[in-house]
Amino acid sequence: MSTSYNPQTIAIIGAGKIGEAMIEAMIDARFFKPEQILVSARRSKRIEQLEEAYGVRGVSNKEAAAQADVSVIAVKPQLAGQVLPELAPALGPDKLLISVMAGTTLKQLSDWSGRNCPVIRAMPNTPLRIRKGMTALCGSALAEEHHLGFSQAMFNTAGRTQIMDEKLFDAVTGLSASGPAFIYIMIEALAEGGVKSGIPRNLATELAAQACLGSASMVLETGKHPAMLKDEVTTPAGCTIDGILKLEEGGIRVTLIKAVEEAARRAKELG
Repeated sequence: MSTSYNPQTIAIIGAGKIGEAMIEAMIDARFFKPEQILVSARRSKRIEQLEEAYGVRGVSNKEAAAQADVSVIAVKPQLAGQVLPELAPALGPDKLLISVMAGTTLKQLSDWSGRNCPVIRAMPNTPLRIRKGMTALCGSALAEEHHLGFSQAMFNTAGRTQIMDEKLFDAVTGLSASGPAFIYIMIEALAEGGVKSGIPRNLATELAAQACLGSASMVLETGKHPAMLKDEVTTPAGCTIDGILKLEEGGIRVTLIKAVEEAARRAKELG
């Protein structure tokens, strides 16, 4: 690992889709070996699936927290107040707790886990599953620089990361965590436009998805403002400006802004 903090075992508590994506990314990047990873889940069949697929070891929630140096809590936010107090006796200053639950604050996480262990709050998104994720991170008062550095390095195995103020996390949830769903709708709609214009559906979907992928990569790799890149495509009296006019008539900007705002509001409610 590229950090001075060098835990030997990690537990994924509530290993659903995000937890499994983390396991796969960490193993592929050789960040942790399979034998260093513990998993727990509500269903024994799920644990068996993960053990068979990745060579990790299934345990109970309490055993996971007791045996691991780092515990990643990935249960549903509504269950956090029930699960974390059960783990609290096994946690302490020498343990690190990382949450990937939407809406659950550092204060809640610290209170429920006994207030004596460093806590990292992480907000990843589902493209983590193909190593294209985006994860926001922040730490509690007990979390030191090496805890944040380790957490950032871990999530970097599955995409990009940013350390930011916790007050932004509900907005991050609305934009980054919910954002892929909004983008999928846009890809679907663009493909429908292609179908209406005569392109076969599978080809239209590929064209739309690749256009979104390429455009996103242009923003990230060039560092240019999206408006500048849009202007590069929009030639005078060309076809693109006519399409943009229709988007503006449909209120696409306001609709997307409101979608992020509403998702952020719901994230705050979950907390």
